[in-house]
Amino acid sequence: MGFGDSLEQASALVVGAGRGIGLGFVRHWLADPRFDQVYATYRDLSRAGELLALAQGHTKLKLLPLDVTDEATVADAIAHLQSQTPRLHLAVYAVGLLHDSQLQPEKSLLQIQPENLLRYFQVNAAGSILLARYLLPVLKHHQPSVYGVISAKVGSIGDNHLGGWYGYRASKAALNMLIKTAALEYGRKSPQTILALLHPGTTDTSLSLPFQRGVPRDKLFPVTRTVAQLMAVIDGLNPEDSGSFLNWDGQPLPW
Repeated sequence: MGFGDSLEQASALVVGAGRGIGLGFVRHWLADPRFDQVYATYRDLSRAGELLALAQGHTKLKLLPLDVTDEATVADAIAHLQSQTPRLHLAVYAVGLLHDSQLQPEKSLLQIQPENLLRYFQVNAAGSILLARYLLPVLKHHQPSVYGVISAKVGSIGDNHLGGWYGYRASKAALNMLIKTAALEYGRKSPQTILALLHPGTTDTSLSLPFQRGVPRDKLFPVTRTVAQLMAVIDGLNPEDSGSFLNWDGQPLPW
């Protein structure tokens, strides 16, 4: 028996649903009869055309504006969700920053810039723990619930054999510590809730696009496969798994 065996007429939330893995979760849940309500957040509606189109075609999908770097929007989004759905069964944090037009992962110490480090930490780590704070009232109920957070194997300190990517690695390591710590508090306040850190594998999204050249073809997953694999892990979770750092195949990863 795992978490997935308890799902029926369930509600789910994905934070960061505008594209990539987050959007993949939305599509997966809309096709899953176990979910009656699906909530999806976006930061910039002008870049979330596919998500908007899905909402227009599915009455069980509700969209929420949310910027993980702005606590007020986090509080407002979860308050609105709670007014509609007092019990949430599954939440997934799928926001991640590796690069953009102003930011590239550092290859050496010479490229370290404090303001870039802060951006990495704000998006990849601080946002996830803000969600853990505001989600507690809706995840806390008599039925099992899960807060799954998309982490990354490069955030493993024990598995770091190549170096580089200082900000991204460090922010994902911080993410792991924050969620591990939150899992202990949830264990006292909401023992039915499982918190899990999930490595999706290298997925064919805009985040990985500039770095796909050296990835073996069989190790570059389409979004649909990544989401299916992560849902299999989530469905199999048990209370004793709370606070775990898990690979896409369900195997534990070193901290």
